Amino acid sequence: MAAGARSGRRPGTSDTRDQILSAAREEFARAGYDAATVRAVAASAGVDTALVHYYFGTKEKLFLAVMDAPFDPRQYVDSVLRGPRDRIAERLLRTTLDLWDSPAGTAAVAVLRSSMAHDRSAALLREFLLKRALQPIAESMEPDPELARWRANLVATQLMGLASMRYLLAIEPLASASHERIIDMIAPNLQRYLTGDLCR
Repeated sequence: MAAGARSGRRPGTSDTRDQILSAAREEFARAGYDAATVRAVAASAGVDTALVHYYFGTKEKLFLAVMDAPFDPRQYVDSVLRGPRDRIAERLLRTTLDLWDSPAGTAAVAVLRSSMAHDRSAALLREFLLKRALQPIAESMEPDPELARWRANLVATQLMGLASMRYLLAIEPLASASHERIIDMIAPNLQRYLTGDLCR
């Protein structure tokens, strides 16, 4: 525990919660999700680890709070993976578009917009998108760890490009295209990123 840290609640509980979130934002952006620890966050915030757990529970929930995430993409991974391997891109796109066009999607687009303006926010979004959704999907498709990372990164370029063009810049005809139209046009390329030959 850092010098001056104490267990239990600190005076000014709302300020303490904000201080933990600020420390966590720095730690996740600096170290990444896997390397970041609750102990390091607590030390940076000047509190006991028990207080971090009191406010946020687990490291996973702390990360979601830092992102101010309107939904956790990890909860959709199983449904994307469920079904024929050669249709996974279609399921991923359909799930993604349904989420983006839902009320929660409005908040998600705000997170994306913020990430474009701030390096720290961009680092957090990379961790959020890759660790919570795309990396687990790619690893289920690809046994080679290095190729799995490439597949996740390439899928991210497609999805983030789509989100930027459709929701941030609202470029037509993409902005008003139906889900089915987008899936028909983009899924084949996305499918290659997930399961096809990347070296041709």
